[in-house]
Amino acid sequence: MPDADIYPYFLTPHDTNPEKSLFVFLPGMDESEKLALYQVASVKAAFNVRCLVIQPNVMESWDMLCDQVIALTQAELKTVPHQSSIYLCGESFGGCLALKVMVKAPHLFQQVILVNPASSFNRRPWIHWGSLLTRWLPEWLYQMFAAFTLPFLASKGRMTPEAHRALLESVRSVPIKTSVQRLSLMRDFDLDEGQLQRFTQPVLLIASQSDTLLPSVAEAKRLSRIFPNATVVTLPHSGHACLLEADVNLYEIMQSVNCIE
Repeated sequence: MPDADIYPYFLTPHDTNPEKSLFVFLPGMDESEKLALYQVASVKAAFNVRCLVIQPNVMESWDMLCDQVIALTQAELKTVPHQSSIYLCGESFGGCLALKVMVKAPHLFQQVILVNPASSFNRRPWIHWGSLLTRWLPEWLYQMFAAFTLPFLASKGRMTPEAHRALLESVRSVPIKTSVQRLSLMRDFDLDEGQLQRFTQPVLLIASQSDTLLPSVAEAKRLSRIFPNATVVTLPHSGHACLLEADVNLYEIMQSVNCIE
Protein backbone atom coordinates (compact mmCIF):
# COMPACT_ATOMS: atom_id res chain seq x y z
CA MET A 1 0.00 0.00 0.00
CA PRO A 2 1.67 3.25 -1.13
CA ASP A 3 2.65 5.70 1.59
CA ALA A 4 0.93 3.56 4.24
CA ASP A 5 3.74 4.34 6.66
CA ILE A 6 3.52 8.09 6.02
CA TYR A 7 -0.21 8.86 5.89
CA PRO A 8 -3.28 7.41 7.60
CA TYR A 9 -5.31 5.15 5.34
CA PHE A 10 -8.56 3.18 5.30
CA LEU A 11 -8.37 -0.54 5.90
CA THR A 12 -11.03 -2.44 3.96
CA PRO A 13 -12.29 -5.82 5.25
CA HIS A 14 -12.10 -8.67 2.76
CA ASP A 15 -15.88 -9.10 2.68
CA THR A 16 -16.94 -5.65 1.47
CA ASN A 17 -20.51 -4.59 0.71
CA PRO A 18 -20.26 -1.79 -1.87
CA GLU A 19 -24.04 -1.63 -2.21
CA LYS A 20 -24.44 -0.88 1.51
CA SER A 21 -24.06 2.41 3.39
CA LEU A 22 -20.48 3.45 4.10
CA PHE A 23 -19.38 2.97 7.73
CA VAL A 24 -16.17 4.80 8.71
CA PHE A 25 -14.61 3.59 11.97
CA LEU A 26 -12.04 5.69 13.83
CA PRO A 27 -10.39 3.50 16.50
CA GLY A 28 -8.60 4.25 19.76
CA MET A 29 -4.98 5.37 20.00
CA ASP A 30 -3.50 1.93 20.74
CA GLU A 31 -5.43 -0.10 18.23
CA SER A 32 -3.89 -2.22 15.50
CA GLU A 33 -5.46 -3.20 12.19
CA LYS A 34 -6.49 -6.58 13.63
CA LEU A 35 -8.13 -5.01 16.67
CA ALA A 36 -10.01 -2.40 14.63
CA LEU A 37 -11.51 -5.07 12.39
CA TYR A 38 -12.42 -7.15 15.44
CA GLN A 39 -14.35 -4.24 16.93
CA VAL A 40 -16.53 -3.66 13.90
CA ALA A 41 -17.12 -7.33 13.05
CA SER A 42 -20.78 -7.07 14.06
CA VAL A 43 -21.56 -4.35 11.50
CA LYS A 44 -19.70 -5.80 8.50
CA ALA A 45 -22.76 -7.63 7.18
CA ALA A 46 -24.88 -4.47 7.08
CA PHE A 47 -22.34 -1.82 6.02
CA ASN A 48 -19.50 -1.08 3.64
CA VAL A 49 -16.86 -0.78 6.39
CA ARG A 50 -13.66 1.24 6.37
CA CYS A 51 -11.32 1.38 9.40
CA LEU A 52 -8.87 4.23 9.79
CA VAL A 53 -5.29 3.10 10.36
CA ILE A 54 -2.79 5.60 11.78
CA GLN A 55 0.65 4.05 11.61
CA PRO A 56 2.91 4.48 14.69
CA ASN A 57 5.27 6.88 12.90
CA VAL A 58 2.45 9.20 11.80
CA MET A 59 2.80 12.23 14.08
CA GLU A 60 0.06 14.54 12.88
CA SER A 61 -1.96 17.28 14.57
CA TRP A 62 -5.71 17.02 15.11
CA ASP A 63 -6.29 19.30 12.12
CA MET A 64 -4.13 17.19 9.82
CA LEU A 65 -5.75 13.93 10.96
CA CYS A 66 -9.17 15.50 10.52
CA ASP A 67 -8.36 16.66 6.97
CA GLN A 68 -7.10 13.19 6.07
CA VAL A 69 -10.26 11.45 7.35
CA ILE A 70 -12.38 13.84 5.30
CA ALA A 71 -10.23 13.34 2.18
CA LEU A 72 -10.28 9.55 2.55
CA THR A 73 -14.06 9.55 2.95
CA GLN A 74 -14.56 11.78 -0.07
CA ALA A 75 -12.30 9.47 -2.10
CA GLU A 76 -14.49 6.51 -1.11
CA LEU A 77 -17.57 8.40 -2.28
CA LYS A 78 -16.07 8.79 -5.73
CA THR A 79 -15.81 5.01 -6.05
CA VAL A 80 -19.41 4.47 -4.91
CA PRO A 81 -21.19 7.76 -5.70
CA HIS A 82 -24.71 6.45 -5.00
CA GLN A 83 -24.14 6.08 -1.23
CA SER A 84 -27.37 7.11 0.50
CA SER A 85 -26.02 7.39 4.05
CA ILE A 86 -22.53 7.65 5.49
CA TYR A 87 -21.94 6.62 9.10
CA LEU A 88 -19.06 7.85 11.23
CA CYS A 89 -18.11 5.88 14.35
CA GLY A 90 -15.36 7.01 16.71
CA GLU A 91 -14.18 5.10 19.78
CA SER A 92 -12.08 6.68 22.59
CA PHE A 93 -9.25 8.59 20.82
CA GLY A 94 -11.19 8.07 17.62
CA GLY A 95 -14.19 9.69 19.29
CA CYS A 96 -12.16 12.89 19.72
CA LEU A 97 -11.16 12.74 16.07
CA ALA A 98 -14.79 12.17 15.05
CA LEU A 99 -15.85 15.29 16.97
CA LYS A 100 -13.22 17.30 15.08
CA VAL A 101 -14.45 15.89 11.76
CA MET A 102 -18.06 16.74 12.63
CA VAL A 103 -17.11 20.38 13.15
CA LYS A 104 -14.99 20.63 9.99
CA ALA A 105 -17.31 18.71 7.65
CA PRO A 106 -20.78 18.87 9.26
CA HIS A 107 -22.66 17.71 6.15
CA LEU A 108 -20.45 14.78 5.16
CA PHE A 109 -21.95 12.20 7.55
CA GLN A 110 -25.63 11.43 8.07
CA GLN A 111 -25.21 9.42 11.29
CA VAL A 112 -22.54 9.55 14.00
CA ILE A 113 -21.79 7.02 16.76
CA LEU A 114 -19.43 7.99 19.58
CA VAL A 115 -18.26 5.17 21.86
CA ASN A 116 -16.68 6.27 25.16
CA PRO A 117 -15.08 9.31 23.49
CA ALA A 118 -11.87 10.46 25.17
CA SER A 119 -13.03 14.10 25.12
CA SER A 120 -13.22 13.78 28.93
CA PHE A 121 -9.47 13.02 29.16
CA ASN A 122 -8.57 16.13 31.15
CA ARG A 123 -11.25 15.45 33.75
CA ARG A 124 -9.20 12.52 35.09
CA PRO A 125 -6.23 14.27 36.79
CA TRP A 126 -4.28 11.06 37.36
CA ILE A 127 -4.41 10.24 33.64
CA HIS A 128 -3.45 13.79 32.71
CA TRP A 129 -0.38 13.83 34.97
CA GLY A 130 0.48 10.23 34.16
CA SER A 131 0.53 11.06 30.47
CA LEU A 132 3.09 13.80 31.14
CA LEU A 133 5.38 11.29 32.86
CA THR A 134 5.23 8.78 29.99
CA ARG A 135 7.91 10.55 27.96
CA TRP A 136 10.47 10.01 30.73
CA LEU A 137 10.00 6.25 31.00
CA PRO A 138 12.65 3.88 29.64
CA GLU A 139 11.27 1.45 27.05
CA TRP A 140 11.25 -1.56 29.40
CA LEU A 141 9.33 0.35 32.05
CA TYR A 142 6.94 1.74 29.44
CA GLN A 143 6.11 -1.83 28.36
CA MET A 144 5.34 -2.74 31.97
CA PHE A 145 3.21 0.39 32.32
CA ALA A 146 1.29 -0.51 29.13
CA ALA A 147 0.46 -3.95 30.53
CA PHE A 148 -0.54 -2.34 33.85
CA THR A 149 -3.14 -0.15 32.11
CA LEU A 150 -4.86 -3.13 30.47
CA PRO A 151 -7.38 -3.74 33.31
CA PHE A 152 -8.43 -0.08 33.04
CA LEU A 153 -9.19 -0.57 29.35
CA ALA A 154 -11.28 -3.71 29.64
CA SER A 155 -12.26 -6.54 31.94
CA LYS A 156 -10.55 -9.78 30.91
CA GLY A 157 -13.60 -11.75 32.04
CA ARG A 158 -15.84 -9.94 29.56
CA MET A 159 -13.65 -10.69 26.54
CA THR A 160 -12.89 -13.85 24.64
CA PRO A 161 -9.28 -15.05 24.98
CA GLU A 162 -8.71 -14.03 21.35
CA ALA A 163 -9.93 -10.48 21.99
CA HIS A 164 -7.81 -10.16 25.13
CA ARG A 165 -4.67 -11.33 23.30
CA ALA A 166 -5.38 -8.91 20.45
CA LEU A 167 -5.77 -6.01 22.89
CA LEU A 168 -2.57 -6.87 24.77
CA GLU A 169 -0.58 -7.21 21.54
CA SER A 170 -1.98 -3.94 20.26
CA VAL A 171 -1.15 -1.98 23.41
CA ARG A 172 2.38 -3.38 23.54
CA SER A 173 3.00 -2.66 19.85
CA VAL A 174 2.73 1.14 20.22
CA PRO A 175 6.19 2.75 20.54
CA ILE A 176 6.69 5.14 23.43
CA LYS A 177 7.20 8.15 21.12
CA THR A 178 3.84 7.43 19.47
CA SER A 179 2.09 7.10 22.80
CA VAL A 180 3.61 10.38 24.02
CA GLN A 181 2.47 12.25 20.90
CA ARG A 182 -1.09 10.93 20.96
CA LEU A 183 -1.46 11.50 24.68
CA SER A 184 -0.37 15.10 24.07
CA LEU A 185 -3.13 15.40 21.46
CA MET A 186 -5.71 14.30 24.02
CA ARG A 187 -4.34 16.71 26.64
CA ASP A 188 -4.70 19.54 24.11
CA PHE A 189 -8.10 18.45 22.81
CA ASP A 190 -10.63 21.27 22.78
CA LEU A 191 -13.81 22.12 20.88
CA ASP A 192 -16.20 25.03 20.67
CA GLU A 193 -19.55 23.75 21.91
CA GLY A 194 -21.30 26.31 19.71
CA GLN A 195 -19.82 24.62 16.65
CA LEU A 196 -21.05 21.21 17.80
CA GLN A 197 -24.56 22.58 18.31
CA ARG A 198 -24.78 23.17 14.57
CA PHE A 199 -24.50 19.42 13.93
CA THR A 200 -28.19 18.44 13.58
CA GLN A 201 -27.84 14.87 12.29
CA PRO A 202 -28.54 11.97 14.69
CA VAL A 203 -25.73 11.25 17.17
CA LEU A 204 -25.66 8.00 19.15
CA LEU A 205 -23.58 8.19 22.34
CA ILE A 206 -22.58 4.81 23.79
CA ALA A 207 -21.16 4.98 27.32
CA SER A 208 -19.82 2.29 29.65
CA GLN A 209 -21.02 2.51 33.25
CA SER A 210 -18.00 0.51 34.49
CA ASP A 211 -15.39 2.52 32.59
CA THR A 212 -12.57 2.94 35.11
CA LEU A 213 -10.39 4.87 32.67
CA LEU A 214 -12.66 7.82 31.82
CA PRO A 215 -15.96 9.27 33.12
CA SER A 216 -17.73 8.10 29.98
CA VAL A 217 -21.34 8.19 31.21
CA ALA A 218 -20.97 11.76 32.48
CA GLU A 219 -19.32 12.75 29.19
CA ALA A 220 -22.09 11.16 27.12
CA LYS A 221 -24.69 13.09 29.10
CA ARG A 222 -22.70 16.31 28.66
CA LEU A 223 -22.42 15.83 24.91
CA SER A 224 -26.10 14.90 24.64
CA ARG A 225 -26.98 18.34 25.98
CA ILE A 226 -24.92 19.94 23.20
CA PHE A 227 -26.18 18.02 20.18
CA PRO A 228 -29.73 18.84 19.05
CA ASN A 229 -30.45 15.22 18.05
CA ALA A 230 -28.67 12.88 20.47
CA THR A 231 -29.44 9.48 21.96
CA VAL A 232 -27.53 7.99 24.90
CA VAL A 233 -27.14 4.24 25.44
CA THR A 234 -25.50 3.18 28.72
CA LEU A 235 -23.83 -0.21 29.03
CA PRO A 236 -24.16 -1.04 32.75
CA HIS A 237 -21.39 -3.65 33.07
CA SER A 238 -18.95 -2.66 30.32
CA GLY A 239 -15.49 -1.17 30.56
CA HIS A 240 -13.75 1.38 28.36
CA ALA A 241 -12.96 -0.94 25.43
CA CYS A 242 -16.55 -2.16 25.31
CA LEU A 243 -16.51 -3.07 21.61
CA LEU A 244 -14.15 -5.95 22.45
CA GLU A 245 -16.52 -7.49 24.97
CA ALA A 246 -18.31 -10.69 24.04
CA ASP A 247 -21.73 -9.41 25.14
CA VAL A 248 -21.54 -6.08 23.30
CA ASN A 249 -22.82 -6.05 19.73
CA LEU A 250 -22.55 -2.65 18.06
CA TYR A 251 -24.98 -3.56 15.28
CA GLU A 252 -27.64 -4.66 17.77
CA ILE A 253 -27.20 -1.47 19.80
CA MET A 254 -27.67 0.61 16.66
CA GLN A 255 -30.77 -1.40 15.74
CA SER A 256 -32.26 -0.97 19.22
CA VAL A 257 -32.38 2.81 18.84
CA ASN A 258 -33.35 2.83 15.15
CA CYS A 259 -29.94 4.16 14.14
CA ILE A 260 -29.86 2.11 10.92
CA GLU A 261 -31.67 3.34 7.84
